[in-house]
Amino acid sequence: MQRKAVRRRVLPGIAMLTALAAGAAGLTGCTGGSGDGSTSDSKAGGSSAAPAQPGKYRSLPAPCKAGVDSKKLKGMLPAGDSLTPEQRDQMYAGVADASYDGDRHVGCRWTGQSPEETRLLSVGFERVVSYDRTTSSDDDKAKQVYVRRLTDAKLPFPGPTASPTPAAPTPAAPTPAAPSPSVPAAPGAPVSPSASPSAPVELGSRVLEDLGSDAFLEDKLSPAGASAAQSRTVRIVFRTSNVIVTIEYSVQPALPGTIPPSTETQDRTRQLAQALAERLSE
Repeated sequence: MQRKAVRRRVLPGIAMLTALAAGAAGLTGCTGGSGDGSTSDSKAGGSSAAPAQPGKYRSLPAPCKAGVDSKKLKGMLPAGDSLTPEQRDQMYAGVADASYDGDRHVGCRWTGQSPEETRLLSVGFERVVSYDRTTSSDDDKAKQVYVRRLTDAKLPFPGPTASPTPAAPTPAAPTPAAPSPSVPAAPGAPVSPSASPSAPVELGSRVLEDLGSDAFLEDKLSPAGASAAQSRTVRIVFRTSNVIVTIEYSVQPALPGTIPPSTETQDRTRQLAQALAERLSE
């Protein structure tokens, strides 16, 4: 009788412990299931970022005809009188650069010669593509290429991100010289400028506004020589979306001591650059 009573007391206790353990296991299973679901959701959300859109341009124009009409070419490249009509047409048709990928790099070159000077013109197009658009778009990659070229030209990048360029020390103002007693100044006569009135105006290299998305201009004059004329080369680089255009225009006079004017050379190059930018925006 005593053994039966012990069994009756022990068995209910074991049943209660088993039920409690089963309940705890059920709670643990629910908690673990919700944790796995939230973790997978967060991972899915983190990997759902869409890649950047491709650039505006998927191809490049024909470099010898893209906005370079015969009227502009005749103004930039005067032909000698000795050329036949067929030779003139061939000269203004240009020579396309060799390219192994016409959708990425194309260019064209022209040469005009006369007894007074030789003029060279080249136009190049580059379509920039980002191979990893999860980190940068085609436009962003093209802007990086443009900034590298701007840096190579030693021109500051416009905007708040540009690193400040130390300014050159300002020279002290010269003390006004007293008028020479032997040559008195006439009353009301204008003060002559320090530079000669016949000195050519130099516009210099600079960042350009209102040309594509970004643009800059380089103006270089070859060193002066005793027996050689100075040649001037104007280069304009501008970006439109994911395409970068480079224009180079050189004027090489035949007579020593002749300097091509900066204003005229830059104006002609800028007009051509504007025509190319409008052609790309069509």
